[in-house]
Amino acid sequence: MPFEVTILGSNSALPTSNRYPTAQVLNVLGRFFLIDCGEGTQIQLRRNKIGFGKIKHIFISHLHGDHYFGLIGLISTLNLLGLKTDIHIYSASELKNLLQPQIDFFRGEMSVNLIFHPLNFKKQQKIYEDKRVEVISFPVKHSIPTCGFLFRETHKPANIKKEMIENYNIPLNKIKDIKNGADFVADDGKVILNKQLTIPPSKPRSYAFCTDTAPHFPNLEIIKNVDLLYHEATFPESMKDFANKTFHSTTIDAGEMAKQANAKKLIIGHFSARYKDVSLFLEEAKTVFKNTVLAKDGKTYSIPGKR
Repeated sequence: MPFEVTILGSNSALPTSNRYPTAQVLNVLGRFFLIDCGEGTQIQLRRNKIGFGKIKHIFISHLHGDHYFGLIGLISTLNLLGLKTDIHIYSASELKNLLQPQIDFFRGEMSVNLIFHPLNFKKQQKIYEDKRVEVISFPVKHSIPTCGFLFRETHKPANIKKEMIENYNIPLNKIKDIKNGADFVADDGKVILNKQLTIPPSKPRSYAFCTDTAPHFPNLEIIKNVDLLYHEATFPESMKDFANKTFHSTTIDAGEMAKQANAKKLIIGHFSARYKDVSLFLEEAKTVFKNTVLAKDGKTYSIPGKR
């Protein structure tokens, strides 16, 4: 089952001809989450053949325009398509007031029902959970209140061996208990241990999104051992002083966060528009954290299942 992120926009404040502002779609087992919604997000959704109707949850890290200016256009399109669905938006509480005058100007009734969930910018908080995935928000270090997001698969039951069902004539009403750890008593009274009946589930996968932010080491405990980390690297190390002034990270900062978090893989992005060629960014980050890749608009990065 998929656990993959598609980059819709990898640039910072100013879009370029081949890099859009920040937006990503995370597909967790068929659940589609939109993370940030910079200008042009709906165009990028079209280009990457991601159906608008699949998106029910939108996470906005903060209220700098390059992270939400595409939202009103997306809402308008969803409405014009006549989609009758709830759209949950997780953001700073002020976002609703910013969007409401434009929403009020739409002609006719809204077909989509917007449900706003205010983020907590002072402490981590579980903001979404279903049977297969949970989402944790946590404050990062920027010039205005900003949150990062951790997406994590929840506990999985074990997989029962099909041949064991046949061998011991296991009834359907017992399978759920066995998957959750129960032993089985056969017709002759013999106890079949759970470890004989099942295959351990694959380990839960995780993805962390950290932008815009200066390196913020208190968050290492939250993102510890994450499978895939997206961390902004707006500037190369030569711009360290400017990065500090603007509460952004350099390539070395991002690599150090990934290294100390014991992340399995790092994606760097949110590149400054002043750099057409970002190959230097990759070279620098890899000096600290070897398993680093560049965020590239339209590219999908997958986390394979693992035992």
